[in-house]
Amino acid sequence: MPPPESNPHRMPGQLIEDLLSERGWSQRVLAIVLGVEETGLNKLIAGKKRVDAAMAIALGDVFAPVPPERFMELQKEYDLAMARLVVRSDPGRTTRAHLFGELPITEMIKRRWIDAEDVRDVARVESGLVKFFCVDSADNIPILPHAAKKTEVTGPVTPSQLAWLYRVRQIAREMVVPRRYTIPAARHAVERLSALLAAAEETRHAPRILAEAGIRYVLVESLPSAKIDGVCCWLDGASPVIGMSLRFDRIDNFWWVLRHELEHVIRGHGREAAMIDFDMEGAEQDTPEEELQANEAAREFCVPKKEMDSFIARKQPLFSEKSILGFAGKLNLHPGLVAGQLRHRTKRWDLFAKHLVKVRSAVSPSAMVDGWGDVAPVSQ
Repeated sequence: MPPPESNPHRMPGQLIEDLLSERGWSQRVLAIVLGVEETGLNKLIAGKKRVDAAMAIALGDVFAPVPPERFMELQKEYDLAMARLVVRSDPGRTTRAHLFGELPITEMIKRRWIDAEDVRDVARVESGLVKFFCVDSADNIPILPHAAKKTEVTGPVTPSQLAWLYRVRQIAREMVVPRRYTIPAARHAVERLSALLAAAEETRHAPRILAEAGIRYVLVESLPSAKIDGVCCWLDGASPVIGMSLRFDRIDNFWWVLRHELEHVIRGHGREAAMIDFDMEGAEQDTPEEELQANEAAREFCVPKKEMDSFIARKQPLFSEKSILGFAGKLNLHPGLVAGQLRHRTKRWDLFAKHLVKVRSAVSPSAMVDGWGDVAPVSQ
């Protein structure tokens, strides 16, 4: 016969009864040894009273070598088995754990991305998320593990980044552009944009130029900790969308990200799966070929590489204010673009900050904007 403690399906009282039988003891004897009331011990053996930690230690002393942990383990197993008889498992808890634990629900409510008044109104929040992500049930929301496999996004993205992308798409679908997109129109837009690089206020023309090329342009404030800079995606595989967050409100970052995403558009990237670009201030390593192509186009657009190489070779290691202004003026560029390239090339992020002027206030009036206190008009 196996030892009493080897059966994993018994309750603590059954183990105690077997141990008493081995010793030929009565429950009264055990009550005396333990110094407890016999009625209380009878309830414990019958499963009507729990074995607590103190009792487990006492039983371990009496029935050594059976350890106190064994009595506690049996009690926990028994408690769980009893709970399963009266508490039904709710698969929705797993879904809610992902949704409420990974999405910034409070921020999405605040920014009116979902129609709910309070994060504690679970049913309303889930209904709002179903509408936001354009799915037929909460189980198909793409941040969930089984649903994420079907989401058309390249690379590993966070739930916050994915939510940002969906907001960009949601807004873009409400927009109308005056012409159908073509690659020649996009290339012409690049030429027109390159004439705007001398002054920060000229950035206001960018949304119109893109629209006239058949490209929808959307500004959506980033969600907390998303570290997202931009995206290239397509509506119905034919109409390109460029979304930007302007989380770094600087002239160099604006033109870099915009030209980067525009190169994705020209090359047809993102038709099958949205190209989300995040943390673009970081170093380039293990970068996909599509991103290298877009980076090269952005670099050449902001400051031609040949000119930049020559300037650095002549002026390093000291770049004076006069030399930066002179070089920028020669190329008809805002000095912030030169400063931005120098920061990247030298990795001296503390330099030239005075030239990195803000542009959001110039761009926003002519763009479709969501965030920074504004809510883009979209149909629910």
